[in-house]
Amino acid sequence: MEKSYKFRIYPNREQEQLIRRTFGCVRYVYNHFLAERKTAYETDKTTLGFNACCTALTALKRDIPWLCEPDATALQSSLRNLDTAYKNFFRRVKQGDKPGYPKFKSKKNRHMSYQAKNNKATVSVLERHVKLPKLGLVRAAISRQIEGRILHATVLLNPSGRYFVSVCCTDVDIQPLELTGKSTGLDVGIRNLVAESSDKHHANQRYYRQSEKKLARVQRQLSRKSIGSNNRDKARIKVAKVHEKIANRRSDYLHNLTTRLVREYDLISVESLDIQQMAQTGYLAKMIYDASWGELMRQLEYKCGWYGKQFVKVAEDFPSTNKCSNCGNVLSEPLKLSQRRWTCPVCGESHDRDTNAAKNILNESIRMLA
Repeated sequence: MEKSYKFRIYPNREQEQLIRRTFGCVRYVYNHFLAERKTAYETDKTTLGFNACCTALTALKRDIPWLCEPDATALQSSLRNLDTAYKNFFRRVKQGDKPGYPKFKSKKNRHMSYQAKNNKATVSVLERHVKLPKLGLVRAAISRQIEGRILHATVLLNPSGRYFVSVCCTDVDIQPLELTGKSTGLDVGIRNLVAESSDKHHANQRYYRQSEKKLARVQRQLSRKSIGSNNRDKARIKVAKVHEKIANRRSDYLHNLTTRLVREYDLISVESLDIQQMAQTGYLAKMIYDASWGELMRQLEYKCGWYGKQFVKVAEDFPSTNKCSNCGNVLSEPLKLSQRRWTCPVCGESHDRDTNAAKNILNESIRMLA
């Protein structure tokens, strides 16, 4: 099994300059061969594959000396990413989805990264440093011991100017958790982030709402700065740090919640959601994205796979909210969002809206497994 470990790194001035030059070289190689592949197809309907691009890259490095300065595997990884983008494009065309032709990378993109392969132990994690190709030992905050064999390392620069490294390892032995014999259905919402079928609710912290006033203030300061000035760049970093803090707080809360759920239950069932379609409702879009339902589902799914637990998704059209979990009666008219409690007209059972939906999701997942 593969697992990644992310650490913050603190490069010195020379290492930082080399990292930024590597970002530029990787971007140049990606854009150059994207243009080459596009031109080749338009002229004689031929397609340049990954191997052909690698051969051309060797010749290109002879003509452009500064391409020899960064790690060679980083440039090859850029070509691999371009080839993957083309494969995904062709796959979407065959499936009839929106194609999404590969786009040129911009140097104005605040999220920059490159990937270095671990050839002959060029990547290693020490007690207080990370060894990277061409960079040598880079000071890092090592928060945990890595396991398995290192495949590659990805150096990242976030919008706030902080550097990170993500070390991908394979052959990681993750021990399954002990079985508890418990099952639960989860209904996600805005008032409560998660409602369990056992009538337990987990609050929606609304981290974006908490920081909205501060974010608006620093964004106003940014709007007053002259474009291209150093003061504008400083103000941009302030805005990026507020966004980063919101994301970090949300991520920490979701990781704690999902880990607790996976440890406590053997079967976790949720409802499939078309979040983008739901966010089309203007007055709910901000709250839906702030709740981060998609990230919650993603973490539950891969953690259940890690620790030997079952994760089941119920169909999107299943009437979990409008169905009585006691007698199975489905309401003729859907409930309004303001109706938090309702009584079944057939059996007379009084329901909490979210808990009833979670119970129906659990019952449907058990039926699907049976």
